[in-house]
Amino acid sequence: MAERHGVYITEVPASVLTPVSPLATVPVVFGTAPIHLSKLASPPVNVPYLAETWDQYKDALGYLDDWKSYTLCEFAYSHFQLYKQSPVVFVNTLDPEKHKESVSPSPVSLTSGIGTIKESGILANTVKVTSTGQTPTDYALGTDYTLTYNASGHLILTAKSGGAMAGASSVNVGYDKLMPGNVDTADIVGGTDGVTGTVTGLEVLKQVFPRLGVVPGLVLSPGFSHDPVVGSVMTAKARKINGNFNAQAITDLPADQTAAQVEKWKEDNLYTDKRQFNTWPKVTKSGRTYWLSTHLAGLICQLDAESDGVPFRSPSNKSLQIDGIVLENGTVVALGPDEAELINAEGIVTALNFIGGFRSWGNRTGAFPEAFDPQSSFIPVRRMFDWWNNTVILTQWMYVDEPANKRLVEAIVDSLNIRLNGLQASGYILGGRVEFNKEDNPKESTMNGKLKFRTYLTPPSPAQELEFLVEYDAEYLSAI
Repeated sequence: MAERHGVYITEVPASVLTPVSPLATVPVVFGTAPIHLSKLASPPVNVPYLAETWDQYKDALGYLDDWKSYTLCEFAYSHFQLYKQSPVVFVNTLDPEKHKESVSPSPVSLTSGIGTIKESGILANTVKVTSTGQTPTDYALGTDYTLTYNASGHLILTAKSGGAMAGASSVNVGYDKLMPGNVDTADIVGGTDGVTGTVTGLEVLKQVFPRLGVVPGLVLSPGFSHDPVVGSVMTAKARKINGNFNAQAITDLPADQTAAQVEKWKEDNLYTDKRQFNTWPKVTKSGRTYWLSTHLAGLICQLDAESDGVPFRSPSNKSLQIDGIVLENGTVVALGPDEAELINAEGIVTALNFIGGFRSWGNRTGAFPEAFDPQSSFIPVRRMFDWWNNTVILTQWMYVDEPANKRLVEAIVDSLNIRLNGLQASGYILGGRVEFNKEDNPKESTMNGKLKFRTYLTPPSPAQELEFLVEYDAEYLSAI
């Protein structure tokens, strides 16, 4: 190696690397990834994987433009490339031990010692290469040939100089390949094995904090969340994660439903929870089609990052990185505010191309219109309550099992009130306070180590309706 002596500079491609904080808005996304392209020795399957950059995602889970087969690729591209947000927890449910198909050996032609197998999802560790003819000879990987993938994810077979395969014009190749289309509702929902304790699918959500130390903020599964079973389980699992934390589920409604149909579909299929943010229909950007939930998550994380991680702003009427709104079949959806208002009135977030370009449109959770209170019906208010509750758990956990005396009570009350005063001064809340009241803490409770603190919190509601009263004033005629 040559000796270096001087000043050297190497430029690297720009990437987003945000420090991982337990209080950051971290999406947890469930779906399928082209793990045959992973550079890891053991690609993650049904385990939470934290990716902080685009390159980190590609190296660990692989990337292909086939978003219908590999749903996690859509979210990764949107979140890292379009919205420049980080980090994300990905849970790949495509299991190479389960979702695969064996392909019998068949001839592959070699040109100058190179052959391409134009099949997607080939698992390189299952490839078997033999010579053609009546008495086939097995070729050895690394000795006789090498395997690589091209940009399309197709396997390239290259004969090694001096190997037994050198000079061959054709070889027989057999392999196993991934079958992402076999991943169904049951795989996304997952569960816990009663014998081994192994968890799969959405059940993995409970492992995110113990494994990674980050609190799930949003739960998504683009490409699957429009299935009512998946949607309901997503919402259920977002509540009381590890018995403590609360997140919100961003679910899609089927994009084959028209504006007139989707409102009834939402009610019939019970997409009606206060921690469920429903989106409809799909959106496009530069020739690619996305589920709207993917973009709403990127927008939410972007807004939170601009506000020191405090989720007090509504994503409604904020710019989306899109250039079109479409149904499943590609039909353009061109809503006016009056039509979008009817969709919003059913607790559905949509997209609008009106003043200011393409924007997210809708403030209401899935609980609306049955629920009217701000905590249940407004997206930013619901998120603020969940965020504050998660904050309290993370910051006050250190006091658990300490002596229950006056000093402990004062430390808890003072620290939380200081935090609330700071939030109020920054405009994140209208006001808030924490109290330790005698009537909430009878002797029977305190003697058993049970302390109860009362919190009052008022985040601002979004200014959803601005009404101006205009009248003709005849007094101004005097100006004539």
